Amino acid sequence: MAKDSHSTGQIHGGAGDDRGHSSAAHGSAAAPVTRRGFLDGLLALAVGALAAAVVYPIVRYLSPPRVPEATTNRILAAKKPDLAAEGWKIFPFGSQPGILIEVNPGEYRAFSATCTHLDCTVQFEKGSRRIWCACHNGFYDLNGRNVAGPPPHPLTPYTVQVEGDDIFVTRS
Repeated sequence: MAKDSHSTGQIHGGAGDDRGHSSAAHGSAAAPVTRRGFLDGLLALAVGALAAAVVYPIVRYLSPPRVPEATTNRILAAKKPDLAAEGWKIFPFGSQPGILIEVNPGEYRAFSATCTHLDCTVQFEKGSRRIWCACHNGFYDLNGRNVAGPPPHPLTPYTVQVEGDDIFVTRS
């Protein structure tokens, strides 16, 4: 016949078991860490690290880095060889894009590359010789005037100066 633990006076682990007693009874200042407490803490740490790994990229995406506004009104937009293949280039002008187009050999025009309809970036269609906004199929002529589609206003023109192989663009 098996002995009953209640009949021997032992409860859950023998005479030396002190579960349920406070650590103050033994005179120590801190209670020993139990296996369950350790695993609970480890799980909380892992969940916190996972949450940070998921939330951080989302926060960075929703708050993009600040691009400083150009402190000058004149920038080097391109070099002549940059335009040789395509005949146009999008360039950064502070926090806004600009578009530089070679209209004829040696003749360049530059505009703000932001569509006046919904702020999409425009591009140049070499075949039709028009500036095109792909968002809502808006078109501008080579003088920046809106000629078709929903754009309500012309593009903002920039002044172009050529110095050797360098093409500089200046805000008017």
